[in-house]
Amino acid sequence: MKNTIFTGAGVAIVTPMLADGAVDFEGLKKLIDFQIEGGTDSIIICGTTGESSTLSDEEHRAAIRCAVEHTANRVPVIAGTGSNDTKYAVELSREAQELGADGLLIVTPYYNKCTQKGLYQHYMQIADNVDIPIILYNIPGRTGVTIEIPTIASLGQHKNIVAVKEASGNISYTAKLAAKCGDLVDIYSGNDDMIVPIMSLGGKGVISVLSNILPKETHQMCQYCLDNNFAEAMKLQLDYLELINTLFIEVNPIPVKAAMNMMGLPSGPCRMPLCEMTDEHIAAMRSALEAKGLLG
Repeated sequence: MKNTIFTGAGVAIVTPMLADGAVDFEGLKKLIDFQIEGGTDSIIICGTTGESSTLSDEEHRAAIRCAVEHTANRVPVIAGTGSNDTKYAVELSREAQELGADGLLIVTPYYNKCTQKGLYQHYMQIADNVDIPIILYNIPGRTGVTIEIPTIASLGQHKNIVAVKEASGNISYTAKLAAKCGDLVDIYSGNDDMIVPIMSLGGKGVISVLSNILPKETHQMCQYCLDNNFAEAMKLQLDYLELINTLFIEVNPIPVKAAMNMMGLPSGPCRMPLCEMTDEHIAAMRSALEAKGLLG
């Protein structure tokens, strides 16, 4: 088995925005401190939750730089550097390495809908051009492409491809992945409602949206699993299930940014075409937060 980047709860951190839509870098620093103080085991910057798809190239690089510098080696920083343009993904990945990122999160190319052969070549080109570990990101609901298990088995032979963020929502797929590739790559849950199930199959943790508002609890859920105390982990998983579901009542990260705004955490608006939640969903979010005592 290759070296593990992190175990436990990594936060898929939001990119906070100011009222005018500019990136709130001071707010990002505050969020990083809040996460680390809460026990978060890794900062994942510029992922789906970080609205990487609407960040400019300059903003994307600046956010990675800010996260690396402000985290200051307290926990690993993993930079989202995926693209549907292989050349750009290579360039951004190399830049993230130069900025000091500890690892890379590479989403499957979206819209192009490449073949498995194309996926393999895409990831291999990136892996051949960096010297830091890569987490493959399987999220077919957003990209339209699934990394098939034989493709992961082949990619896992590369020294730099060390893990998979599994966000298909298909526990059967995850079980087959663990059986076939568990000795080649680490597995992280990409869904907060499946932390305990995936870790019970040998997963090393989660890359979490929930952790944006509950870092201590998300870390503790993972720690129980790592300690083989699945009974207590299950209690937390089920206790927070309604809140987790509410965090996905609309497309991520719309709900979690709304929750953070309600809680007084740096967040601000999403960038268009993501827009504010409906009044009905805002009320549901407020109710879910109040039920857990998260609003003053």
